[in-house]
Amino acid sequence: MSERILIIEDEDGIARVLQLELEHEGYEVSRASDGRTGLEMATEGEWGLVLLDVMLPGLNGIEVLRRLRQNDHAVPVILLTARDTVPDKVSGFEHGANDYVTKPFAMEELLARVRNLLRIFKASREGESEDVLRIGDLTIELMTRKVFRKDHTIDLTPREFELLYYLARNKNEEKTRDEILSDVWGYEYIGDTNVVDVYIRYLRQKMDKGYRHKLLHTVRGVGYMMKEPDA
Repeated sequence: MSERILIIEDEDGIARVLQLELEHEGYEVSRASDGRTGLEMATEGEWGLVLLDVMLPGLNGIEVLRRLRQNDHAVPVILLTARDTVPDKVSGFEHGANDYVTKPFAMEELLARVRNLLRIFKASREGESEDVLRIGDLTIELMTRKVFRKDHTIDLTPREFELLYYLARNKNEEKTRDEILSDVWGYEYIGDTNVVDVYIRYLRQKMDKGYRHKLLHTVRGVGYMMKEPDA
């Protein structure tokens, strides 16, 4: 059975292109062109994922998202917006967004983000992953996408979170750069695998720097792994 995706977007041209591309990928797609209709459809239907524009008539996207989460709807949501400032992104994540794509966006990137989120949440529903992962003093909350080390909140970008979650779910297992690119980036990456090294460095700065026990380890000649402190 194909995943059902709801597009809440008032720009008909963008919504139509998204629908065609997603249907070509095999998804079942429905559309709403204003916030109130979109909220009603999102709360009454069973959806695999929602693509939600921020600037909507009726109710804006942030308000739609806030009401969804207020009613305990855990459907993954990707925000679509032309505004890419840090406060706008923070507001989206604080209200429960799972990812954030800035217009104009590359369709390939958006489709990859859709696949990644669907894969993560499908694994959670089928019991292949946990809602909360713990490695040492690190806590990862899948549904809220919040990460803590001891009592300290770690702010991650969507890609950093996906990489961390992937390595944590496969803790104590060596992963090559190619495996990480395929499983986290979700498509055949064209370019240097150095992008993995760059994101590993970002994660180390945010979650390992200043702590005695390092959780993220380099496997010489192979790649990387997350390791329990006592492993």
